[in-house]
Amino acid sequence: MISRRGFLAGSVALLAAPLAAEAQQTGRMYRIGYLGEGTPENALVLEESLRELGYLGYVEGRNLVVERRFAAFKYDRLPDLAAELVRLKPDVLVTGGNPGIAALRQATATVPIVMAWASDPVGAGLVTSLARPGGNITGLTLGTGPEFVTKELQILHEVVPKLSRVAIVREAYRRGAAETAALESAARKLGLTILFADVRTTSDIEGAFATITRSRAGAILILGGNTTWASRQQLADLAVQHRLPGICLFRGYAEAGLLLTYGPNREDLNRRAAAYTDKILKGARPADLPVAEPTKFELVINLKTAKALGLTIPPSLLLRADQVIESLIHAVGDKAT
Repeated sequence: MISRRGFLAGSVALLAAPLAAEAQQTGRMYRIGYLGEGTPENALVLEESLRELGYLGYVEGRNLVVERRFAAFKYDRLPDLAAELVRLKPDVLVTGGNPGIAALRQATATVPIVMAWASDPVGAGLVTSLARPGGNITGLTLGTGPEFVTKELQILHEVVPKLSRVAIVREAYRRGAAETAALESAARKLGLTILFADVRTTSDIEGAFATITRSRAGAILILGGNTTWASRQQLADLAVQHRLPGICLFRGYAEAGLLLTYGPNREDLNRRAAAYTDKILKGARPADLPVAEPTKFELVINLKTAKALGLTIPPSLLLRADQVIESLIHAVGDKAT
């Protein structure tokens, strides 16, 4: 029996073969440099992008070379790895979140950089504007502006109407003034008090929950990043242990046991990053390619977690859900960035 993964891989190869053959006739071998903040086992940006590039005619080993470097969640390694990739003279550099983008930006002002899911790239100083990024960086943003954060807090408030205090679990690099102001503004509109529990590495998760418990927060909102993604099972388990309804961006957190997720479809962002890579390999300049925002959003509710927390999900919210999980899915083996 042929597995679904095997069938898809075979289909990609068949579809890509004519285009790859055409590219080979030109004698051109393209080179991509990929910078991962995590590990090879957590390389969803690369996996999804390469699959999509296969449909576009790029086949690794035939007309494509991919140079891979992984920081294994040791963010202080990113600058050296970025510089190493630049020295290999790639046609384009690809990465996921802000730490990787910033490291590549520091390493080169000329080699094109594609970002798969930047958080507030304008506020972070990565691009001049979404419409006119300028420089050598373009790609996609998570679209997590004030309206988006407000939506997540609204959903939490729907589930817990008497909610008054929310803890924001965020990675240290997301302490930017613009995002912090957006969170504070959203909280004021809803009459909520927020506090921040910052984490740098996975070892900070336990301490963050100790802070949250002392603050008597009634729920948590997780600002996603590579460290929190790698710790999503631990975060979900601790949230249930401390009886805290939680919400985050990506579906994988709800599959790990967090109560709610609302945000862009991460796989779609990674696939769309491949389209940017293709355009650049064909001669487009990053400065001329507007940064795109998400187009696919999904609300996922974990009913098993709701039951464990003693919560009743409002029917109106259930009707809006794109997916309802009724049994716990341990998603530790899922890919990340």
